[in-house]
Amino acid sequence: MGSNPGKNTYLDQVVAQSAALEDDLRTRKPVPPLPPAAPGAPAPRGALAKRADRVGGTQTGEGAGPVEVRVTGFWRWQTVLVPPNAFVVHTRRGRSEPMHIGLGVSFGFNPATDSYLVVPGAMQTILINAYCICSELQGVLVQGYVQWIIEDFATAYRKLDFSDPEDPMRLVNIQLREQAEAAIKDKVSTMGVRDVLSDKQPIIEELTARLRAVAEGSADASGNGHGDRGLGLRIVTVQIKEAVVSSSTLWENLQKPYRSEQNQIARLAELAAQEVISARETAAHRSAEERRIENERELAELRARNEAARFDRETVEQLRRTTREHDDQRAVADLAQETALHALRLEREQHDQKVENLRRRLELQSQELDGKLARAAAESQAQHNGELLALERDRVRVDTANTQNAANLQSQLVDGLPEIVAKLPKPAELRSYQIGGDLTAVSTLLTQIGAVVESWSAAKGSDRNGAPSQPDPQ
Repeated sequence: MGSNPGKNTYLDQVVAQSAALEDDLRTRKPVPPLPPAAPGAPAPRGALAKRADRVGGTQTGEGAGPVEVRVTGFWRWQTVLVPPNAFVVHTRRGRSEPMHIGLGVSFGFNPATDSYLVVPGAMQTILINAYCICSELQGVLVQGYVQWIIEDFATAYRKLDFSDPEDPMRLVNIQLREQAEAAIKDKVSTMGVRDVLSDKQPIIEELTARLRAVAEGSADASGNGHGDRGLGLRIVTVQIKEAVVSSSTLWENLQKPYRSEQNQIARLAELAAQEVISARETAAHRSAEERRIENERELAELRARNEAARFDRETVEQLRRTTREHDDQRAVADLAQETALHALRLEREQHDQKVENLRRRLELQSQELDGKLARAAAESQAQHNGELLALERDRVRVDTANTQNAANLQSQLVDGLPEIVAKLPKPAELRSYQIGGDLTAVSTLLTQIGAVVESWSAAKGSDRNGAPSQPDPQ
C-alpha cells in the first residue's frame, strides 16, 4: 500500500487504531468535586475552571453533560426534572426494580437512598471509516454512517454502559462503530475492487443484518418475537457514502482503460470536428468575400444616390433661404410702415385728448369760480344775518335789564355770591360780622354789605401797617 516496500503501512494503521480503541473503551470516571475555595482566593482558570463549573452545576441542581436535568428542593426532599426527549431510570436502595423508568419521567429524589441515570433519547449518528482489504489484496477505504435510537430502555440500561458523565453515548457509539467496521471488512474481503467501487448494496445489506442482529436481537423459533431482545436498540438506517482505493497507482491503473477509451473517442471526435470546421471555414470565407464585394458595390451606389440627394437638398435649401430672406425684408418694411402710421394716429389722438382736457379744465375753473362767488355771497349774507341777530340780542338784553326790579337784582346778587367769595383772597384770619335790621329792602342790604367791606378794608390796612387788628364785636 505504501511507496516504501520495506514498511507495512496497513499494519501501522491497524496498530494505531487498536491503541486508540483501547483508550476509548476505558470508562471515564466522573470528576470529583473540587474543595471550596478559601475566601479571597483567585478564581480558577483554564481546565480547572471548566471542571469547577461542571461540578458546581451538578451540586446546584443543573445536570452535567448533554442532557440538561434540573434538580429542585433541598436535602432529602428533592425533585428531578427530566427533559421530555431523555430516558431516565430511578432506583432506590433495597428495591430490585426501578422506581421510575421511561422517557421524560420526573420524580422525587432522596440523595441518601436513591440513584438515577439520564440518557439522551434522540437519534444517534455513527461515522464509519473502515480500512479494508479486498479479495485482490488491495487496500480500500469505505466510508459510511449508521443511525440508531434507543427502543427498549429497560433492556438498554442493563446491557450498555452509559456512565460517561460528559457523553453517555460515547462507549455505545464506539462499540457499534467497531462492530460495523468489522462487518464491512468481512464483506469487502470477499469482493473485488471493481465490485466494491461499483456496487455497495451487498455491503449495506450485510452491515444492516449484523447490526440489527446485535442491537435488536432475534425472534424465537415460533416467530412470535419473544426471543433475544438484543441491546434494546433499533437500527434506523445504514448507508455507505464512499469507497476509495488506498493506492494511488492502482486507482490510476483502474481508470486508465476508461480514460484511454474516452481519449480515443474524444480525439476522433476532435478530428471529425476539425474537418467539418475546416470545410465550413472555407465556405464561410468564400461567402464572406462575396458578401464583401456585393457590399462594396451597394455602398458605391448608395454613396452616389446620397451625393445626388444631398445636392438637391442643398439647392432647395438655398432657394428656400433666399425666398425667406426677401419675405422677411418685405414683412419688416410693412411692419415699419404700419408702425409709423400707428405713431401718427397715436399723436393725433393725443392732441385731441389734450384739447379736450384743456376744455374740461376751463369748464372746471369756471365752475370753481362760480362756486367761490356763491360761497362768498352766502358767507356775507350769513355774517350780516349774524350781526342782525347780535344787535337783536343786545336790544333784548337791554330791555330785559331795564325791566328788572329790586327783587331780581337781589336774587342775582345772591346767586353770584359763591363766585364772588371764590375770587376773594384767602383770609389770614376769620372775622365775623353781624348784619341786622330789615333785609327785605335792597338798599338796606347793600348799605350793610358796604359797611362790612369798609370795615374789612380798614382792618386789612392796619394789618399792613403792623398794628394788630381787633375783631369787631358782634
